[in-house]
Amino acid sequence: MTDYISVFITASSETEGEKIASELVKERLAACVSMVGGVRSTFRWKGQISTEQEVLLIAKTKDRLFEKLKGRVLELHSYEVPEIVASPILAGFEKYLNWIGDETK
Repeated sequence: MTDYISVFITASSETEGEKIASELVKERLAACVSMVGGVRSTFRWKGQISTEQEVLLIAKTKDRLFEKLKGRVLELHSYEVPEIVASPILAGFEKYLNWIGDETK
C-alpha cells in the first residue's frame, strides 16, 4: 500500500471547482486536482430528492494531509455538507507517486 490518496469533491460550478482546485494546489495540500465537468448528481437533501449539475474534483495527495485538505475545502465550499471522500491509492506508477510526494507538504 502507498501513502497516497485520491480525494473526491463535488462542487456547484466550474468557477467554484477552479477556486478550490487552485487553492489546494497553491497551498501544497494536493499535487494535482483534476476537474470533470458534466456531472449530474441525484441525492436526497432535507427530505427532498434533487438532481443538480455539478463538477467533480479529484485531488491527489498524501493520506496524512487529508484533515488539512478537508478543513480547507470546508472553508472554500458553498455547500453546507460537501462531498469530501478519500480513497487509498493502492498502487501506481512510482515516478507519479514520487511526484505527488514532492509537490505536497
